[in-house]
Order: sequence, then structure tokens, then C-alpha cells
Amino acid sequence: METTLRDQVEEALRTVHDPEIPVNIYDLGLVYKIEIGENNNVLVIMTLTAPGCPVAGSIMEEVNNKILAIPGVGGADVRLTFDPPWTRDMMSEEAKLELGFL
Repeated sequence: METTLRDQVEEALRTVHDPEIPVNIYDLGLVYKIEIGENNNVLVIMTLTAPGCPVAGSIMEEVNNKILAIPGVGGADVRLTFDPPWTRDMMSEEAKLELGFL
């Protein structure tokens, strides 16, 4: 099965972690949208577990850098939103299990 650019973006996002939580941002449900546009420009709309997150800048920079490192990506646009606010319900089953919420 051929790996799509979106698959590669998801895989890259699974390597980004919030330093306070031992689960990647993708499985935490912090990534709301991934869009592949013209020239393979990648738009990621994401949130954080809390608006006052002290590592917000470094997490967003890491997401941007990991997307740009994927061969064939034309550009990265990482945007932060708090609408809707993140809740534990947005986590994958694996993340809930790992953090003891199941």
C-alpha cells in the first residue's frame, strides 16, 4: 500500500510530544485538521491541552519543522486554535489507555 503525504504528516505528528504528557499530540487529539493544498503545502490546525501552555511555541515550531522535513512538502502552515476547547474525549483509545483514563 502506498503511503500518502497525509499519512506521512500524521506519522510525523505522532513523533511530537507535549513534555508534560507521555503521549504524542496526534493521539491526544490536539490536531484538528490536516489539509494538503497546492504544491503540497500542508496546513495543520491544532490546539493545546491548555491556553496557557508554557511550551506552545516550541511545540508549534517542532510540528512545523517535522512537516517541512517530509520529502515533497512544499511548505507548512501551523495554526493554533482554542475553538473548540480540547477535552479528554478527543484522545484516541490508545492514549486514554496509556494515561489510565479507561
